[in-house]
Amino acid sequence: MQHSVGAPLPPPHQPGPAPDAGGAGWAQGTGHHPGPHQAHHPGPHPASPPGPHPASPPGSHPASPPGSHPAHPAPPPPVPPAPLHPTPAPPPMDPSGVTGHIQLPPGGPVPLPHPPAGGAAVTDASQAAVAVLLIGPAGAGKTTVARHWADRRRVPTAHISLDDVREWVRSGFANPQSGWNENSEAQYRLARRTCGFAARNFLANGISCILDDAVFPDRPVVGLGGWKRHVGPGLLPVVVLPGLEIVLERNAARSGNRRLSDEEVARIHGRMAGWYGSGLPIIDNSTYDVETTARMLDEVVARSIASPPSW
Repeated sequence: MQHSVGAPLPPPHQPGPAPDAGGAGWAQGTGHHPGPHQAHHPGPHPASPPGPHPASPPGSHPASPPGSHPAHPAPPPPVPPAPLHPTPAPPPMDPSGVTGHIQLPPGGPVPLPHPPAGGAAVTDASQAAVAVLLIGPAGAGKTTVARHWADRRRVPTAHISLDDVREWVRSGFANPQSGWNENSEAQYRLARRTCGFAARNFLANGISCILDDAVFPDRPVVGLGGWKRHVGPGLLPVVVLPGLEIVLERNAARSGNRRLSDEEVARIHGRMAGWYGSGLPIIDNSTYDVETTARMLDEVVARSIASPPSW
């Protein structure tokens, strides 16, 4: 009989009672078993004579000598089933990050930045962990400046553009240029919340970020309140606001749905003028190139860290 690998084998056969054809057991005796059966010895097993097998009287079968095989060997005891092996537990996460299993801290509201150490008036903004919101009308160059600024910082920095995130929606995209309605407003809110969660997660894991959006000072729906709620009180807003002629010129060089009509650009620029007197830092980059504007942004961020604006 074959047994399962790993299962305990049954004990060796011991001489003892074995059932006969009539159901009676064999008993120890000193004589031989009368009838056709003789005691078996090692060697070939003789064929049984044809015909019915007579019942053997009790007490007539001698004990089988060691190594002999009884005529009717007792069935072996039942083999217990092999133990079931539980599914092995997954290996622990590799703290070294070699396999990519890295425990990431959850993102939380971005707190106010720490003031400069040692009583300094300003800090090195290029190495500070910050979340900056760059505000400006279409054509102000805020996206170009944000990318340049993020590319050249000394610490890891991400750029998050609200327009890019809004356009993640392909089928069913509600373009505000086609009219501001409940669908475009809902998608704007969703994109802003997505950007805010991304900024919080980046900051929680040691990566600064700069966001850009055309935030209007007179529109609560798309105002600063939502950004502060989604990112946290440590968000540093900065306004980039060149003159109207510069904005019209830059908008004319754009393509696709990012290019607006001159009338729309003029209307947006006029509404952005409300940021003057708001207390937020404003950069007029009418005569500055991208690199100079990014350097001025560094100076503004440094002052905001030392004395966060009230908004």
